[in-house]
Amino acid sequence: MHLIAPAILLAARPHGETAVIARMLTELSGVVAAYVAGGRGRQLRPVVIPGNIVQAEIRAKSDNQLPFARIELVTSRGPWLSEPLPAAAIAWITALTAAVLPERNAYPTLYAALGALLDAICSADAARQWVEAMAVYEALLLRELGYGGERPAIADLGQALEILDRQEPLIARYLLADTRADVLAARQLLRQRLERMVE
Repeated sequence: MHLIAPAILLAARPHGETAVIARMLTELSGVVAAYVAGGRGRQLRPVVIPGNIVQAEIRAKSDNQLPFARIELVTSRGPWLSEPLPAAAIAWITALTAAVLPERNAYPTLYAALGALLDAICSADAARQWVEAMAVYEALLLRELGYGGERPAIADLGQALEILDRQEPLIARYLLADTRADVLAARQLLRQRLERMVE
């Protein structure tokens, strides 16, 4: 395997003293997990933040081997991690995507939708401008994995929040039933923060 492509960094788990195992979503190769040497070091720590767009060079000698990756930052989501709502949204959507997509299956529609959603979260003046995109992304994820129907029609913020609430049991039952980590905790934190917005 030798892949050079832009990727959305979904998760980074510490490995050894200074490395991380990064899960990245690429357009044509889907989710790829790779060993990133020095991922917790001073230079790469700001790069291996979930939501960041990176240029990844991924190599493996065989299909059975965990690939090694060299990554360079393209777009940082770091500035938004100090803002409670954007930080919660980025944490939820990257954790969900990392937990449910199988490795090395291409999902070009999800790659484009996730990139657009992250851009919306980071460029909007208020959460009202991206909550609809969040609901649509969750519905798309359910549909792409075989558990959903049509794209929801959303008229306003209240309806977007209702759709998010309706989709949570579907996500828990169909997408996250077999996961060991409590990924839904990130969604519940986001939903609590969104609720404050409409009070």
